[in-house]
Amino acid sequence: QVQLVDSGGGLVQAGGSLRLSCAASGLTHKSYAMGWFRQAPGKEREFVAYITWGGARTVYADSVKGRFTISRDNAKNTVYLQMNILKPEDTAVYYCAADRSGGSAKIYEWDYWGQGTQVTVSS
Repeated sequence: QVQLVDSGGGLVQAGGSLRLSCAASGLTHKSYAMGWFRQAPGKEREFVAYITWGGARTVYADSVKGRFTISRDNAKNTVYLQMNILKPEDTAVYYCAADRSGGSAKIYEWDYWGQGTQVTVSS
């Protein structure tokens, strides 16, 4: 029933931008954090960013700080990840996630996951 549908990935040259979105449905309780993670080929899934339910707190991985911006529109049950100044090392499948406990950089603490959207950054 719970579903997170992430989208917006694509192919972009280094230095370009993409905006990912994640539409959530079936979440009965709305006081949840939303986050983004990514997984590159041959690597473990890693934390990218999360935002608390009220949007008062955002947390970013050092690798994306200053380039990526996470935001949310609770009325639309949607979270976004604006990615600027993309680098080839940003290439990965990006997954959105929801956490009823308030958000964490730890993957295993997140409750729901999107299907992933591919981001490819060419050099």
